[in-house]
Amino acid sequence: MSTEADAQARAESRAATAVRDLHPGYFAFVMATGIISDGTFLLGPSWLSRTLLAAAAAGLVVLSAALTARLVFFRPNVAADIRAPDRVFGFFTITAGLDVLGVRLAVAGHPLATAILGALAAAVWLVLTYGVPASLLLTRAHDSVLGGVNGSWLLWIVATQSLSITAAILVPAWPSQTTLLAPVAAGLWCVGLLLYLMIVTLILLRWLTVPMTPATLGPPYWILMGATAISVLAGARDLALPADIPVIRATASFTEGFTFALWAFGTWWIPLLIILGLWRHVRRHWPLSYEPTLWSVVFPLGMYSVATLTFGKAAHLAFMEPLARFMLWVAVAAWALVAAAFLARLVRHPHEPSSGSPAPSPARRQPTT
Repeated sequence: MSTEADAQARAESRAATAVRDLHPGYFAFVMATGIISDGTFLLGPSWLSRTLLAAAAAGLVVLSAALTARLVFFRPNVAADIRAPDRVFGFFTITAGLDVLGVRLAVAGHPLATAILGALAAAVWLVLTYGVPASLLLTRAHDSVLGGVNGSWLLWIVATQSLSITAAILVPAWPSQTTLLAPVAAGLWCVGLLLYLMIVTLILLRWLTVPMTPATLGPPYWILMGATAISVLAGARDLALPADIPVIRATASFTEGFTFALWAFGTWWIPLLIILGLWRHVRRHWPLSYEPTLWSVVFPLGMYSVATLTFGKAAHLAFMEPLARFMLWVAVAAWALVAAAFLARLVRHPHEPSSGSPAPSPARRQPTT
């Protein structure tokens, strides 16, 4: 009996540690899984789409429960993440995860579920979109946040554009609310666009003023491409709305032109991100092992595929569909590799928290990327 009690106590301790150290950006698993489910829904196979949809929904439930427990039992750790500029933007994955899953449910014919998830996502986004920058601007008396700027800051754009997509995709389901949903979709797309220009400027400033090391060049930098991809998808969803809607008629030409520019710029990022990854892992021998932020690599690949396919159809660009099919299978392969790495880590280190490397204590946290 004592052995069973000890085993139960150890299991409870591991679960508590995993909840305590839950990475703020872990909802990127839901984002990555949901967008690949969306892509396979559009391009096949359908069985894989349904499987990934179930995995995304299960992940959302588990992560929501873990986040709730963390807020209840480990508030100092959550507060430390909120104060850390290199981690706080990870909370935007909550909004994006809810929206990506909601959009997948919408295309499957469940707009009510999409509306519910979208409303929750909007509430989280409103708190974060004003609370996070206010916290960084008003609560730091001496140190600069520039050292904490990294690719995770672009999750602000991803979350904003995910709300734009949700609003646009609900227009056919609730045509009576078109006068509300269409301006929201178009307006949020514009906000996301300007936020992208602002944050990419900060990232480039950091790259040019702070020495680049393997530790600082982490997986979240793939969101440089992922943020453009989801902006392309949001633009394509706006272009698919009826042309007689006033806000769509007023912005259509600008949206189409700038959406193509975003697609081209996102495509330009891919070779550079590969080069930076090779420098990190081959030239500088940084170990390639599982970490929660790897889902921030999978999501951009899946989003690039779906965005390319959707925009190609909206703009009548036939060359985009074969590229979208190829990138979808690249994303599926990346998802499988990261999932396998996660399972292998659980097998090799069953006594360590599955949430990734333990977060520094609130008193010792330093800005890193």
